[in-house]
Amino acid sequence: MKTALITGGAQRIGAQIAQTLHDNGFNIIIHYRHSKQAAEALAQALNAQRSDSAEIIQAELSSLKDIQALSQSIDQLDVLVNNASVFYPTPVEEADQDTWHNIMDTNVMAPFFLSQSLTNTLRKTSGCIINIIDIHGERPLKNHAIYNISKAGIAMMTKTLAKELAPEIRVCGVSPGSILWPENEASLTDEQKNKMLKKIALGKQGSATDIANTVLFLANSPYITGQIISVDGGRTLNQ
Repeated sequence: MKTALITGGAQRIGAQIAQTLHDNGFNIIIHYRHSKQAAEALAQALNAQRSDSAEIIQAELSSLKDIQALSQSIDQLDVLVNNASVFYPTPVEEADQDTWHNIMDTNVMAPFFLSQSLTNTLRKTSGCIINIIDIHGERPLKNHAIYNISKAGIAMMTKTLAKELAPEIRVCGVSPGSILWPENEASLTDEQKNKMLKKIALGKQGSATDIANTVLFLANSPYITGQIISVDGGRTLNQ
């Protein structure tokens, strides 16, 4: 039985990735930071479908100590999905060092060092790493400077690790377009949503299932590495 670790796996896209991989025979490790209740509920639901098939693990991924502890608690791993991410506006004029570290530590540092610390475990299973990126790592979103930079960083990390860790470990990326509307301080107005939808060739927003299915495809594709698949409804066709 293969095992997958999904960071930020308790809610939204992460939870759907966990559900989809589980539906296709994977045992699941759900990482969470603060969302313990959601993580427990998801694990309970997955274990009700198949006994002892899901567990949860808490870690602050901006802490190297927590990353090491998480890695050392895992004996077998076939797929690491670096999904955990933070997203909120950072206009250049308002950006500060604390904001830089908050976004870069979670979005870039954490997946790099988690991948590093799990390398030996993944080698044992000829496993793979799948990074959740963002089309704005290639085409910047206005007023989100640090976020854009962080996602460009993880895109390059994907290609770099694919070269460094081959042939034992594959590394790929999934780059979502408009999938779920952002929440809280990053939320959009109806006007902003409509403007965004007009730029999508397929004329509609995608779903978390679209991302999860692409993760599953890459997890089951032993001759693909170093590739980043945009799942954006054709958004990047718009110049």
